[in-house]
Amino acid sequence: MAIILPILSNLHIVYITIFPNPDRASTRRKPTPPPLLPSVSADALARLLIQHHNPFHAMESSLQLSGVGLTHDLVLQILLRLKNASKVALGFFLWARDHAHHLHDADAYDLIADILGRVRQFDVVWQLIVEMDQRGVVPSPRTFAVHVRRYVAAGFTRQAIRAFDDMPAFIGREPDGSEFNMLLDTLCKYGYPKKAYTIMIYGWCKVKQPQMARKFLNEMADRGLEPNVVTYNVLLNGICRRGNLQPETRFDRVIQAAEDLLEEMRGRGIEPDVTSYSIILHVYTRAHKPELSICKFRSMKDKGICPAVATYTSVIKCLASCGRLEEAEELLSEMTRNGVSPSPAAYNCFFKEYRGRNDAHGALKLYKKIKEMGSGSKLDFLTYNILIKMFLKLDKMGIVREIWKDMGESGFSPDLDSYTQLIHGLCNKQKWREACQFFMEMIEKGLLPQKITFETLNRALIQADMLRTWRRLKKRVEEESHTFGMEFKSYQFQPYKR
Repeated sequence: MAIILPILSNLHIVYITIFPNPDRASTRRKPTPPPLLPSVSADALARLLIQHHNPFHAMESSLQLSGVGLTHDLVLQILLRLKNASKVALGFFLWARDHAHHLHDADAYDLIADILGRVRQFDVVWQLIVEMDQRGVVPSPRTFAVHVRRYVAAGFTRQAIRAFDDMPAFIGREPDGSEFNMLLDTLCKYGYPKKAYTIMIYGWCKVKQPQMARKFLNEMADRGLEPNVVTYNVLLNGICRRGNLQPETRFDRVIQAAEDLLEEMRGRGIEPDVTSYSIILHVYTRAHKPELSICKFRSMKDKGICPAVATYTSVIKCLASCGRLEEAEELLSEMTRNGVSPSPAAYNCFFKEYRGRNDAHGALKLYKKIKEMGSGSKLDFLTYNILIKMFLKLDKMGIVREIWKDMGESGFSPDLDSYTQLIHGLCNKQKWREACQFFMEMIEKGLLPQKITFETLNRALIQADMLRTWRRLKKRVEEESHTFGMEFKSYQFQPYKR
């Protein structure tokens, strides 16, 4: 019996048919290689490559192929004969591409990916997939079917699912029903039916239908596949995904459903783990329930479960957003004492609260402490942008310049938001020349300024009677505008008339 499963495709719900019995569809979904056909030329060339292969110079034997005319079919037949000699096969593939200037087609890429996947050379396979995309040989769902199958066969189910999730970035659309069938069928075929059911449970949770996810969980148990903590956490996350926790009764229903699921887990002999607690703590944080958050956090620790980064961050965020900074700071100290390195999100909780309070002293104290700890790499763009905006508002330009410099030294090249905030802040403080300097720097880096940024600087320079500067900027922007794409062409540059 077919199962109808919803998936998200470009923000629309699409229903696909899943066959839980792999025998029904495996033959048509298996990514079979091209057939091995009789070929005297392929036999001779493959034999030459194998017999003269030098393990220290993989391509030496290929030099003897000089003058051989390659066709797509001949390349495929040679690769098929070298499927158990992956290093030789890859050497031939690269020689054909780089020295014989042969343009490999999608079949050749898929076949070499399958050969390399057999020996778990997955990093090389990813490089070839990216190369396909760059050379205009568009990776197809079949390419990813080969990759997923080899991942699963090697027992790397998590990487297989991640590769499947990355597929839309290459093929330009969301997976359809046959492709989902391929993933689930492959997992079942290689002995991972629990993973297949977990994916289906996740699919229903994704479209906010936890009651259907629950049915799959029950069916899973009925078929003798005992759910594990991962399966339950997927369903728990689906229950807690409600976009709005107001009014209070809705929050109560979500928490009650989550607690009931935790009890069911314990009844099956499955103890909730740190992920289970982190999911519920995130709900408390979104609902601004600091007391409940602390209580659940302590309960988790009493059970001997060590908090993870996400766990600490949720409680810190809840405390900080509710104005309980001292308690949040104590928790941050505990976090570092326990060897859990704070994430940028944890630090940003404090910086956002300091910004809301205009507490320059508190923000600067924490920022310097982070630098002294050598944890600058633990900050992100959002951290720097929060601080830049805050200190611009407080007219502390010396600190702004210091943070800007630190951002570059930490390996972060300022992004569009960084430049936009800085230029607008400088214009508000009537620091026209500095605003122009950073505007030009942004353009030279190839960052397209927002229209409002251009207009703000335009008005500011006109009001400051800096027409010559404005004309130079305008000319420079017009010279560079072709690098910014079509969006900039819609800007109408009108000369100022006194």
